[in-house]
Amino acid sequence: MSYPAPPEERVTFKTRFLRFATWWTGATVNTRFWTSRNGEVVGYDEFGNTYYRAIGGRIDPALGFERRWVIYRGESEGSATPPGWYGWLHHQTDEPPTRSDYVPRAWEKPYLPNMTGTPAAYRPPGSLLKDGTRPRTGGDYDAWTPG
Repeated sequence: MSYPAPPEERVTFKTRFLRFATWWTGATVNTRFWTSRNGEVVGYDEFGNTYYRAIGGRIDPALGFERRWVIYRGESEGSATPPGWYGWLHHQTDEPPTRSDYVPRAWEKPYLPNMTGTPAAYRPPGSLLKDGTRPRTGGDYDAWTPG
């Protein structure tokens, strides 16, 4: 399943600086330059990520196989790669989801970001962080009081 090219994002001074200085906020200037010279677009996913391969499917002599990569839209988050694209990136299939009849399996779950450290993080029953109060115990605990 292929999606249309994502709309261009608004480029501000901050965005330009972050692209120059960091890799986790998206592709750096050097990565974009290298990609423009050595890569061809294969497709896009529902998150706006762009997938590339070496021009003409060249075999990289150092690797022994075709080089494939993704440029994430926004923050670089590897878990935001859909299963079909993941399989193509890791050479588990030769055909990208844009050229095949890929259908997600029933057991594949949609992408959810890692919520650890946020208020939406999973809190198991009995966690002090769940709602701020400790649940009552079944008489196995008596609070200590001095004196």
